[in-house]
Amino acid sequence: MSGTAPRGVHALARAEPDRPAIVHDGRTVSFGELDATANRLAHALAHRVAPGDRVAVLLHNRPEVFAVWGAVARLGALVVPISYRSTAPEARYVALDSGAVALVHDDGRVAGPATLGIDVEPVDVDDAELQQRPTTPPRDDYLGSPVVWMNYTSGTTGRPKGIVRPAPVPMSDAPPQPYLQFWGFGRDDVHLLTGPAYHTAPGAYAQMQLVEGALVVIMSRFDAEGCLRLIDQHRVTNSHMVPANFVRILELPADVRARYDLSSVRTIIHAAAPCPEAVKRAIIDVFPTGAIWEYYGASEGMGTVISPDDWLAHPGSVGRAFPGIDIRILDEDGEPVPAGTVGHIYISAAKGYAPSYHNAPDKTEQAWRGDRFTVGDLGALDRDGYLYIADRRTDLILRGGVNVYPAEVESALAEHADVVDSAVLGLPDERLGQRVHALVELTPGSRIGSDELRAFLAERLADVKRPTSYEFIAELPREPNGKVNKAALRAERS
Repeated sequence: MSGTAPRGVHALARAEPDRPAIVHDGRTVSFGELDATANRLAHALAHRVAPGDRVAVLLHNRPEVFAVWGAVARLGALVVPISYRSTAPEARYVALDSGAVALVHDDGRVAGPATLGIDVEPVDVDDAELQQRPTTPPRDDYLGSPVVWMNYTSGTTGRPKGIVRPAPVPMSDAPPQPYLQFWGFGRDDVHLLTGPAYHTAPGAYAQMQLVEGALVVIMSRFDAEGCLRLIDQHRVTNSHMVPANFVRILELPADVRARYDLSSVRTIIHAAAPCPEAVKRAIIDVFPTGAIWEYYGASEGMGTVISPDDWLAHPGSVGRAFPGIDIRILDEDGEPVPAGTVGHIYISAAKGYAPSYHNAPDKTEQAWRGDRFTVGDLGALDRDGYLYIADRRTDLILRGGVNVYPAEVESALAEHADVVDSAVLGLPDERLGQRVHALVELTPGSRIGSDELRAFLAERLADVKRPTSYEFIAELPREPNGKVNKAALRAERS
């Protein structure tokens, strides 16, 4: 990529206004159009949003997502993404906890501030009045600043935690992301967004490439054959996926997969959930040689990376430390453990960034040992520095690349008058990695069943968090300290 090539949506719009930026549902949006929409949205927010403020964004996958992010960055503020799959209480919690001064939304199931019961500035991206706003930026001191997110990641206490990042710096003109440089992504790439943009990695990888002038093709929702069709049609060169996407692609009949030319693909990056070895080997054969890369990390930061050749030589590993990152395995006392020994995974922070949790100093303190942090995962390093994940935060359920914390589900179940207690576990699922299974202890004489509990949780939890199976148990086993013995329950059902 030329050192003089324009970078950033505004610069690209001025230099190449007709250059295609986004494709979605047959519609192509140029950089000029994307820039104009970002400026209109910035004007709609400018009277309420100041540098350092937070703006909640609740949008479905559509081009306006990137325009909104650009608008917020141009005001020196931070984006707080909210899942469009959230229930109203879930969305309200994130908006209130983050201190958001505005909410940008579309006409989805969870809509504006009035529906959520919060007092913030509302901006509906489908409001016709937006078209009357100026297409020039309301201020120019942040035009070179990158999008900064304050993502929320679920916590073991059942409430999501906001990950604090430094606010945009005026005219920072940030250098290319190291992830783009590592994989050699640039302005000639075509990126396929397969996951929800509100998720940290899918949204961030798409945004990073857009800044370089690459074309981003958006899927509203993942569909296996649709994914292959878009790769063929737009000559997609890279994408970010999760193992559940691979499973669905592999479920397609071989003759259906053969209809589509996938030769343009250079890199498919995957993460977010364990990938079964059989699935990994099979998907490596579906895409061009050398395409399937894996990494281990979290919303808090990158950890390791592994190429397909390295994975075949070290099956089951999630790779070695990403350049510039150091991985350590420590015991309960914070001491290093020998190679091959399972312990807590600690990651050095990227240069200039030390993740912390909003309104949760205790959780921030618990995450750090010296200059390294942990997200609670357990693993082991072999003698060559390859990391193997042993467990994912004792109780964490990884369902199709989405973190589901049992405490949050158990808390919702506890609101039902007939539920004495519950234990929520992740059980193996061939398609999604894990499924959510609830063991429920009912009040004596209760006759409620799984259908009643499903209906009860439908108003309280996003669908991905709701149990797919229920088991009613007379008395949950407990440890000496009174806690439910989930290890025993899990062992009996594994």
